[in-house]
Amino acid sequence: MQVLQVQLEVRPDPAEVGRARRWARSRLTGSGIGVDEPLAETLILLVSELVTNAVVHAGSPAELRLCFSGTGPVVGTVRLEVVDGSARPPRQRRAEGDDTNGRGLELVDGLADRWGWQPEGPGKRIWCEVDRGRSVLRGAGAEPAAAAAYELPCALTNRV
Repeated sequence: MQVLQVQLEVRPDPAEVGRARRWARSRLTGSGIGVDEPLAETLILLVSELVTNAVVHAGSPAELRLCFSGTGPVVGTVRLEVVDGSARPPRQRRAEGDDTNGRGLELVDGLADRWGWQPEGPGKRIWCEVDRGRSVLRGAGAEPAAAAAYELPCALTNRV
């Protein structure tokens, strides 16, 4: 199995979320995931949510990592990781009706096949994985802790 990782440094500025989405979209296209695939839009939404959480809640620079695994030119699983400088654990909340925030990790839980987090250095790494070819929307309720067996960090191969 081949693994390719690309990485983007993200400043603690809300404008960085849009830059991270544009960067991720170009990397997805470069990996063979077409812009018209539902997987691409799902991954861009996940990038947006995880980077927004890092920018808003950590208030420190972060790193966005995309890992593509598979055999040959076919991507099988895409893993997103965001490493930030806050040691505070992520907290999944339930937003009420007109709330304008509080849905980020709920969306991650509903869209990703697996997700979780772990301490990294003085901060933390939040990650999620989406398997190509699986249903884009899965049933919510999978426990992130149950995904720990899948948690393997990306091997660093390309830094932006």
